[in-house]
Amino acid sequence: MKRRAIAVYSATIILIYFAWYALSLMLGSNILPDPFRVFARGFEEIATTAFWVHVEASLLRLLAGLFFAFILAVPAGLILGSNQRLDRLFAPLIYLGYPIPKVVLMPVIFVIFGLGDLGKIVLLTMIIFFQLLITTRDSARKIDREITYSLRSLGGSKLDFFFHVVWPVSLPGIFTSLRIGVGTAVAVLFLVESIATSEGLGFYIIDSWGRAEYATMFVGIIALSIIGIVMYEIFELLERKFCKWKSL
Repeated sequence: MKRRAIAVYSATIILIYFAWYALSLMLGSNILPDPFRVFARGFEEIATTAFWVHVEASLLRLLAGLFFAFILAVPAGLILGSNQRLDRLFAPLIYLGYPIPKVVLMPVIFVIFGLGDLGKIVLLTMIIFFQLLITTRDSARKIDREITYSLRSLGGSKLDFFFHVVWPVSLPGIFTSLRIGVGTAVAVLFLVESIATSEGLGFYIIDSWGRAEYATMFVGIIALSIIGIVMYEIFELLERKFCKWKSL
């Protein structure tokens, strides 16, 4: 399985590389720098402290958003999904809140929480929160009543039901939502870091673009993409580790 994944990633990278090189020849290296030039610039950048300051700032904001969304959304989703009364009570609020694009609330969030890290983390948390909440809630609602009756007949308590039934059943859906949420969060991270900040890969990309240093700009794009890919694969590995019954 690992060899297959490595082969797929390798083939994809090679395909992107040749497509990129071909487009660079068509459009001109001044508009689209070729991969050799970008990678050479990348090696120069990773040797500087300033580059890693931007990487660290982006990574901390992204991890903070994922962490706070997880600890807020997952317990709420598990409780709502396993309790029909609470689910009916909060369903209108969820249905009204989920479709609203949270990015449009960015000015409001920045006014309330400021333009610093707090405002950016709050916006990331809000966006990931609803994705996790909906997926976790829907996963918990799929539990068969016969399983509930069986657990109660064996003397299981509400806590036993929560930890031994609701949590394991919902876990695969939670990991799926986290993987999807990473892609969304990286896109939003680029947006929020392009506004009123001097640190982060979003700022790094926009600043390079403004100075027409396109090779440097692509270094930032690749770095941000790598963060998203690595986090996606981490959640994939965690799902395989903690949801081994899926492969049985």
